[in-house]
Amino acid sequence: MSRKLTRGFLVLVLLSATPAVSLAAQPADPARAYADLTAQATKLNEEVLRAQEDLVQRRAELDRATATVAAAQQIERQAKAEENDFRGQVDLITQASFEGARFNQLSALLVADSQQDFLNRLEMMRILATDRAESLARLSGAVEKARQAHQVAETARARAAEAAAAAEKLKSDLDTRNQALQAQIGDVRAAFTRLPAPVASRLRDPGDRSRISVPAGTAGLALAFALEQRGDEYNYGSTGLDRWDCAGLTMKAYEAAGYTIPRTSGGQASVGRAVTRAEVRAGDLIVYYASRSHVALAVDNARAVHASTEGQPVKIAPIDAIGPISAIRRIEG
Repeated sequence: MSRKLTRGFLVLVLLSATPAVSLAAQPADPARAYADLTAQATKLNEEVLRAQEDLVQRRAELDRATATVAAAQQIERQAKAEENDFRGQVDLITQASFEGARFNQLSALLVADSQQDFLNRLEMMRILATDRAESLARLSGAVEKARQAHQVAETARARAAEAAAAAEKLKSDLDTRNQALQAQIGDVRAAFTRLPAPVASRLRDPGDRSRISVPAGTAGLALAFALEQRGDEYNYGSTGLDRWDCAGLTMKAYEAAGYTIPRTSGGQASVGRAVTRAEVRAGDLIVYYASRSHVALAVDNARAVHASTEGQPVKIAPIDAIGPISAIRRIEG
């Protein structure tokens, strides 16, 4: 064998004996992996909360439709009873006519014993005619009332069936999303344990917990509440008392100030009025990411307090460092 062939053979042997190094097998940056997983979990949490709100609305629609059906059926039963009653009155008057209780003016004159008797017979004729007209009108009204009530009941029954089907579908979807969220939370917690100790320690640090002055009014009261929660644990889906997710914290903050806002960050992105980044002041709601899956409460024009994510407590952070801003809303002023 030539030297050239021998060298080629040795190279092939050495290459085949050397294990291949895949880029995918390289360990990912633990901090980057943790950040990606928390972002996914935050988005899933928002989707779960929105699905819960949708389910509550659908069930409320079902309750309203069911109540409408019951009320319409009651009205229909009453109208049917009135219809039967008035129909009986009409039948009696009709029967009286056949038995000779009704006369025309000529027959009344011919059979009258006196002028007064004639006048009495005319009055009786007027009363019978009036009674019959009134009974027929009432009968017609009762029939129409029963028809309308039946139509309302049928329409409401259809709405109830539609709402029930929608609620069932939403419940199934919610269960699926919840399962995905719980799995994602497990991944986030596992990723946190893989963080280098200095990184994990920095994330756990509650940061600035000094006393901060707040403005008067609703926004100030909400901000004061949120600041009191600094150091509390983050927990997906929680609204207190010492565990929060982002929208749970801001919702309860404004609730403490006497103002009701939606449970989700997506819902909070539509309350109050919009303001620009330059106009931000204490108490403004700052919603982040295109999915509107995170929200914070402005401390001033540069900082915000928020329930960040798994492994990190409620803390103050620079507004622009939290993430890309999607919406800024002011509740008052």
